[in-house]
Amino acid sequence: MSVVGIDLGFLNCYIAVARSGGIETIANEYSDRCTPACISLGSRTRAIGNAAKSQIVTNVRNTIHGFKKLHGRSFDDPIVQTERIRLPYELQKMPNGSAGVKVRYLEEERPFAIEQVTGMLLAKLKETSENALKKPVADCVISIPSFFTDAERRSVMAAAQVAGLNCLRLMNETTAVALAYGIYKQDLPSLDEKPRNVVFIDMGHSAYQVSVCAFNKGKLKVLATTFDPYLGGRNFDEALVDYFCDEFKAKYKINVKENSRALLRLYQECEKLKKLMSANASDLPLNIECFMNDLDVSSKMNRAQFEQLCASLLARVEPPLKAVMDQANLQREDINSIEIVGGATRIPAVKEQVTRFFLKDISTTLNADEAVARGCALQCAILSPAFKVREFSITDLVPYSVTLSWKTSFEEGTGECEVFSKNHPAPFSKVITFHKKEPFELEAFYTNLHEVPYPDPRIGNFTIQNVFPQSDGDSSKVKVKVRINIHGIFSVASASVIEKQNLEGDHNDAPMETEASKNEGKEDVDKMQVDQEEGGHQKCHAEHTPEEEIDHTGAKAKAPPSDKQDRINQTIKKGKIKSIDLPIQSSLYRQLTQDLLNSYIENEGKMIMQDKLEKERNDAKNAVEEYVYDFRDKLGTVYEKFITPEDMNKLSAMLEDTENWLYEEGEDQPKQVYVDKLQELKKYGQPIQMKYVEHEERPKALNDLGKKIQLVLKVIEAHRNKDERYDHLDPAEMEKVEKYISDSMNWLNSKMNAQNKLSLTQDPVVKVSEIVTKSKELDNFCNPIVYKPKPKVEAPEDKTKASSEHNGPMDGQNGAESSPDPPKGGSQHTDSGEMEVD
Repeated sequence: MSVVGIDLGFLNCYIAVARSGGIETIANEYSDRCTPACISLGSRTRAIGNAAKSQIVTNVRNTIHGFKKLHGRSFDDPIVQTERIRLPYELQKMPNGSAGVKVRYLEEERPFAIEQVTGMLLAKLKETSENALKKPVADCVISIPSFFTDAERRSVMAAAQVAGLNCLRLMNETTAVALAYGIYKQDLPSLDEKPRNVVFIDMGHSAYQVSVCAFNKGKLKVLATTFDPYLGGRNFDEALVDYFCDEFKAKYKINVKENSRALLRLYQECEKLKKLMSANASDLPLNIECFMNDLDVSSKMNRAQFEQLCASLLARVEPPLKAVMDQANLQREDINSIEIVGGATRIPAVKEQVTRFFLKDISTTLNADEAVARGCALQCAILSPAFKVREFSITDLVPYSVTLSWKTSFEEGTGECEVFSKNHPAPFSKVITFHKKEPFELEAFYTNLHEVPYPDPRIGNFTIQNVFPQSDGDSSKVKVKVRINIHGIFSVASASVIEKQNLEGDHNDAPMETEASKNEGKEDVDKMQVDQEEGGHQKCHAEHTPEEEIDHTGAKAKAPPSDKQDRINQTIKKGKIKSIDLPIQSSLYRQLTQDLLNSYIENEGKMIMQDKLEKERNDAKNAVEEYVYDFRDKLGTVYEKFITPEDMNKLSAMLEDTENWLYEEGEDQPKQVYVDKLQELKKYGQPIQMKYVEHEERPKALNDLGKKIQLVLKVIEAHRNKDERYDHLDPAEMEKVEKYISDSMNWLNSKMNAQNKLSLTQDPVVKVSEIVTKSKELDNFCNPIVYKPKPKVEAPEDKTKASSEHNGPMDGQNGAESSPDPPKGGSQHTDSGEMEVD
């Protein structure tokens, strides 16, 4: 079973796999450990990864990149509209209102949903993993930014399904980094000691995330996480691009922003310049040849200028650091170390800001590019039954508070309950009790929209069906389990109605029901708990949740604290209680329908098949081209002696015609046409190739056969001369050998004489394969006779005689002492005798 972790980045993707007792990052077909998040669509095929990146400038309108931020968003979303201005390809509104891309593929305009685009990229990463592991890949863990909302997370899950991957967990990037950091640490404090607090800072190409994690032996708990989703390496690139655009406008009178190709080239050069400035503080040049309107442009920049240019961006580094410390209730002295990852953290000014805030040196023990993928692979190994991993529990958190609301029969109209607060541990389940007589609807949404980088607070609506009043007409008690699952996605997991039977006592007693629900809720949450070591936390939350009881009218009713002792003192005789599961109808915001998802999966399958067919067609075409060039080259050198001048002219003309055909009407033909063309060429070329190969290999084959004949002749001569080494050979058999060798020599001489009379351009009389066969026949016939081993019969006989003489006087000796010895001695001699014959 394979275990794969995928870092799905904005700019680049990394794949880590668990094997050979460790985690390694694997390289793609270009021997590159990072695969660009780039897809280029053409008239016949798709290029994904490195091949697509090389087409960004040449195939501007059909090369898709920078699409990670479009997941789970509608076309009218402000973020999508902001990104749209930056992207050189066209965005389109899909039938379900979400954002999609419009590109030209297979000679027609086609829209692709973001799930399809990411699905293509993931399918490529899956193929790369399979090539490296030499086995199929299905299970994986995929990284996502910690600030992704439910809609964005579900969109990434759908993309994984399109690629044919089974995503075991969507893992927050900073949590993956924390796991990669903590699992190998041998010196972590034990569970009863004060935890070690580590800050993880991840600034990638498009976003900035900070989290504080508490480590104990075998345990990681995320305490708080903050982020700036709009600050990353590309913002620094943009600052440089804007600066140079203004400079070129004044200096060369060109408007770079009007030309998408020139703008892309400038972005690429600015990114290189930014990286150089991170390592060098002196003036650095920027030169681009034939940049725009056949102009060469040049400029320069140094680190001090760059930092001044990006002062407003650098000012945004500190606020998330301050916020994360406040949310975790920690002081600077509580922090053990600060770990940085992500490409943009290499900018010296960013490091300086972090150091200034924490007043301590930052640590770079983790691989800035690969730490996320390694953490994901470790998580996948933990979740996979095929791998034995050191016990390590991970408690993540809920980045935004989640509230449930429902309609009530009171004047206010709705009831509300915050089920998960900000930074609540996750994954986690809670049970809420409602009192209802009929089906009802729950709406889940993010409590504080200003905290969420998403324009719509809605998560989804959940209808609890088949709710009925009790037999006495009273409201039923409905227990609803809500969950933040391992992917960080909210759901209403289950609902059940409690049907009372033969209940004695006052079942309308609200305080008593609160107590009952409290216990049941506690049991259920404890039973569901994933994060066992946070027992205290969970107990607190579990007990707190049912306090906001829903009475049969639908209003929130908190049990008065003064009633608590009375409730405990009450005793109620219970009859049977029957729990019936209820169906739940979910309507999730921006959720893909199953039909649509199936059509995406089917389309991806068709595109993979199209790519495969196109590759086979290209391989067939390349085989013809390769044969033409290779054969023409050899025709003028090694094959020259084996072809007549007339045939040489005829074949040269055919090769030239084929070459011209390849670049004219043969440029775009079906695979079979190229296969037939190659067969036609080989019909003329193979006889010449065969003569050359026969000529080259014949001397060796003849030499081998000649040597074998000479060796057998020597044995025949020695046998005639009564050589004692061969006196055991049967004379009649040796006569047969002599006759066979004589026939073989005659065959060989006749064939060689005939062959020597032929010119090199003629077909050989005898083929190498015939000589090799003759040589094997000679071995099979002569060797068993000629090399028959001399029988060693005398030695065992002597030994047997000696042993029998020794055993002879056995009767005359003392029976007790000597009787066991003879068989033992005898058997030893027999064995050694057998060994010698062998």
